[in-house]
Amino acid sequence: MIKQEYQNILIPVDGSKAAEKALERGVEIALRNKAHVDILNVIDLKQFSVSFSGMIDANGDAVYQSFEDVEGYLNKLVERVHDLGLKDVSAHARFGSPRGIIAREFPEDHQNDLIIMGATGLNPVERLLVGSVTGYVTRVANCDVMVAR
Repeated sequence: MIKQEYQNILIPVDGSKAAEKALERGVEIALRNKAHVDILNVIDLKQFSVSFSGMIDANGDAVYQSFEDVEGYLNKLVERVHDLGLKDVSAHARFGSPRGIIAREFPEDHQNDLIIMGATGLNPVERLLVGSVTGYVTRVANCDVMVAR
C-alpha cells in the first residue's frame, strides 16, 4: 500500500459553511502530515465592475473595503487554525477569477500538492449560471483535489 503524504495544502475559502468544513478537514490532514497550509480567498473583480447606479466604481472604494473585509476574515481563520494546533499556516488574498487561480495559478506559485475545497460555495442559481468552481478545479488541477462534504 502506498501512503500519500502531503507537504503543501491549499484550502480556498469564501465564507461558506462548506469552505469552513474543508478548512477543518484540511487542518486534520496537515497535522497528520506535518504539512504547511495556505488559506486562500479569491476576490472576483467582476462583482465590482458596475455599481448599483450603473456607473463604474472609479475610485475603488468598494474593492478596498472588500479587501479589508477579506483580510479580517482570513486573520480570524488563521487564529482558528492556530487554536486547532497547526502553526505552519499562511493566509492569502488574490484578485481575479477563482477558477483559474485556485486550479492552476496559486498551486503552481506555491507548490501545493493537495487542494481541499468545500463541495460548493455558491447558491443554486449562481451554480446554474456560472458553474461550480469546485467542479472546475477537480477537472483541471494538476494536483490532488479533495472535496469536503
